[in-house]
Amino acid sequence: MGDERETSGTAGGTTAGAVVTARAVIERTLTDAELAWESPSDGTYVVKLPGTRKLSTTCSLVVGRHSLSLNAFVVRHPDENHEAVHRWLLERNTRLYGVSYAIDKLGDIYLVGKFPLAAVTPDELDRLLGTVLENADGSFNTLLEMGFATAIRKEYAWRVSRGESTRNLDAFTHLTQGRPA
Repeated sequence: MGDERETSGTAGGTTAGAVVTARAVIERTLTDAELAWESPSDGTYVVKLPGTRKLSTTCSLVVGRHSLSLNAFVVRHPDENHEAVHRWLLERNTRLYGVSYAIDKLGDIYLVGKFPLAAVTPDELDRLLGTVLENADGSFNTLLEMGFATAIRKEYAWRVSRGESTRNLDAFTHLTQGRPA
């Protein structure tokens, strides 16, 4: 009766204990994985996940009193074909582990998730970050093709007209060859 600490049913017993444990697990896991990260404020982590299609994916992790929130930017709002892009995202959501595609008020696309602090373990965090990377990087070209085909064609034509390299557009040759911009 004399103990007035707030309990949350976590393994650590207290909300404060669970928060401290989650922060320590996150910092250790990010360091062990040799990822570039920073902590701009207590309990907030910004991680750069290196990619192959998308140069990198920035992922924020925020430790709250009871949960860990994850938010990763995927791509800005599509220029075209919105309905098909959103349908594709919703269909993908049914196959994702721990995260879901979401859009913000501007229509920009993110991967988001929220997890109880008790679920923050090195293995689980590694799995979640892997899911973010796989789905942000792996979906990147598909989302560009669906939502930015006209812009890709125009960019290609502009570069060709000026003798600029089109190497970074090689993945979109099927969009740029034989079609007017």
